[in-house]
Amino acid sequence: SRAASPSSPLWALPEELLLLICSYLDAQALGRLGQVCRRLRFLSSRDLLWRRIARGCLNSGFTQLGTDLAAGIPVKERVKVSQNWRHGRCRRETVLKWKCKQLLSFLPNLLSVCSLMPWIELDGEYLYLSQAENIQAYGLCPDGAGLQRHPQAIFSGHQEDVCRFVLVNSHIVSGGGDGNIVLHKIHGSYSIKFSAHEQEVNCVDFQGGLIVSGSRDRTAKVWSLSTSRVGQCLHTVQTEDRVWSIAISPLLSSFVTGTACCGHTSPLRIWDLESGQLMTCLGIDFHRGAGVLDVFYETPSLLLSCGYDTYIRYWDIRTSTRKCVQEWEEPHDSALYCIRSDKNHMIASGSSYYGVVRLWDKRQTRCLQSFHLSSPTSSPVYCLRFSTTRLYAALASALHVLDFTAP
Repeated sequence: SRAASPSSPLWALPEELLLLICSYLDAQALGRLGQVCRRLRFLSSRDLLWRRIARGCLNSGFTQLGTDLAAGIPVKERVKVSQNWRHGRCRRETVLKWKCKQLLSFLPNLLSVCSLMPWIELDGEYLYLSQAENIQAYGLCPDGAGLQRHPQAIFSGHQEDVCRFVLVNSHIVSGGGDGNIVLHKIHGSYSIKFSAHEQEVNCVDFQGGLIVSGSRDRTAKVWSLSTSRVGQCLHTVQTEDRVWSIAISPLLSSFVTGTACCGHTSPLRIWDLESGQLMTCLGIDFHRGAGVLDVFYETPSLLLSCGYDTYIRYWDIRTSTRKCVQEWEEPHDSALYCIRSDKNHMIASGSSYYGVVRLWDKRQTRCLQSFHLSSPTSSPVYCLRFSTTRLYAALASALHVLDFTAP
């Protein structure tokens, strides 16, 4: 039509009005508009127009509250890549392999074999990977998919294998099978080490100058890192059960523990960070042995959990602590070892058999996509992390990447 042609008076309007008109278009219409002429291609690519669309997409870098976690990457490009996440279009690659002491096909004892449980963290241009007693920092290749052949840095300090570690504000805090906690400053030689638990430290978190740790010795502890009290234990919480997972609330007022569920108490409990006192238990219908292996805070009130009972649970502590607000069941009845979300619509989970990574859309009840990364030998996915373009998964003997920019 005349109104749609590049010479139409419509396109001579001020840019502010054109942007307002274009804000009513969907992704397909914006894409077609960009093919009309050079001016409209520039106009239709503006982040302002794509931000509304991106907030409804999977893993586009926007949280539920609209915070942009991937500033600097054009929003239009993120929307395109998001379609690959939704439809499972990606290139798979094994980027690292390592020898492990043994491969076990049965699960309950795997948690005591730390060398088979690599952990990873992503930070800008680097991927951090725990292997045996060390944590190694690998640079991401310029194309973003692969890793550099040799680590750029190695962080050591444990006498036994690293169980888990976190990367916060250029610091690495790790818990090991030796019962110690080690803190490294990434850019510098500063590090501290202190004895924390009588048995292995299964999980740690670090926020606001405080460390929380959980152990097989059935305790969780809060540690100070202030200048005058470095490594001092502020609270010891008797959980009466082995602690598999732990996380500090974004408000720095409390922390949650996920335990083995071998007793009669809920495996998910929230504790006051200042006093160490129990605040609340989450859920009332956990079966014995339904241990919580991973927890993840999306916001101070929204929390994800997963574990041995094959369910992903979504908790909103503002509404109810007795029942989760949503739950998704692993379709092959496998334990779920790790979980992560984009803090908006997408959840990624790693299960216990054959390296299965699943993508979930919170707006749907069934699994969205599945990827089998370990065959024919079965291995759990012990840890996964993702950016807006790639997902990294650590298995017993290899590190895999799913590249969603190159389907």
